[in-house]
Amino acid sequence: MDNQTYNSIVSFIWGIADDCLRDVYVRGKYRDVILPMTVIRRLDAVLEDTKDDVLAMKKNLDAAGIINQTEALCQAAK
Repeated sequence: MDNQTYNSIVSFIWGIADDCLRDVYVRGKYRDVILPMTVIRRLDAVLEDTKDDVLAMKKNLDAAGIINQTEALCQAAK
């Protein structure tokens, strides 16, 4: 990613913060909201291809009463 694209994305995110979060959060606290949302969205985008498989595996594991599901869900996510 080149610097211009990066700066464009950063400006876009902070523009949304100014438009949507103004007067809801103190300006200095935006990062406490924006960073977690950005990370969650990135994880969602990375795992999008296997989401249906993971949800199906989760349903099966819950139905079987399996408590330690981490390894099986990671395998389903590839």
